[in-house]
Amino acid sequence: MRYDQQMTQLKNAEHRYGAVAMALHWLMALLLGALVVLGLYMTRLPDVGFDTWKIRLILSHKQLGIVALTLVALRIVWRVGNVLPQLVETLSDWQKVVARFVHLCFYGLMLALPLTGWLMSSASGIQVSFLGLFALPDLVPQDDRLFDTLVDVHRYLGYALIACMAVHIGAALTHHWLLRDDTLKNMLPGRDATGSAGRSPAVRTGPSAAGPSR
Repeated sequence: MRYDQQMTQLKNAEHRYGAVAMALHWLMALLLGALVVLGLYMTRLPDVGFDTWKIRLILSHKQLGIVALTLVALRIVWRVGNVLPQLVETLSDWQKVVARFVHLCFYGLMLALPLTGWLMSSASGIQVSFLGLFALPDLVPQDDRLFDTLVDVHRYLGYALIACMAVHIGAALTHHWLLRDDTLKNMLPGRDATGSAGRSPAVRTGPSAAGPSR
């Protein structure tokens, strides 16, 4: 395969997302889903005594959160330097506004959640490890009052992420099964990068553009 053809498959095309954007999207989807399930489960475990199982879950949650922060940083870098396929033209203006809003919320939450988790660990006096390879520096000094505040902030941000995920998944399934357009297919492998009807030209833009969260 020629080099330019390989790069075409890796990068976003006019009417679909490239292999890198797809990989980052689905890796983040799996990771965020795991973090949400893990977070909801471990917060319901009792705090009485030294529950080693809960401690292991919390440490795993922290490390996965740092991985998520790394991946979202990579997504933003890739997104800024790539063509962004447009939404289908059949969407009304208000739907495009909602898509843009949910999209921005996703990026904000994907940054804010791991950062508040990191801040929370720093305020508790416990360093965060990056997959057991090295310890990350504390962002703030130990502060019990700040820790309590960050716990609440992190919790409500998590609920907001769950809401955004529900809207995003519901919209993707609606486009696929009811509207029968290519919104979901454009983020799935197996289709060539040829154009399809009902789309306007792609634009080069950053994370603030209207469109599904990719």
